Amino acid sequence: MLAGILFIVAGILIVIYPLLLSIIVATILVLVGITILAVSHHYKKMSKHFENPYMDFFLRF
Repeated sequence: MLAGILFIVAGILIVIYPLLLSIIVATILVLVGITILAVSHHYKKMSKHFENPYMDFFLRF
């Protein structure tokens, strides 16, 4: 999650300098950061749900 925040901050800081290549790289960094945040949030939410897979399997039925 920290890596995602760092990618977003790095992308925003690069946008301040108005070179076209910097804007392209910043866009990529922001998108990668958002993806990392979304994936880490999803895995954190799923790990709370599946703490014990055996009990979850048997209690589901």
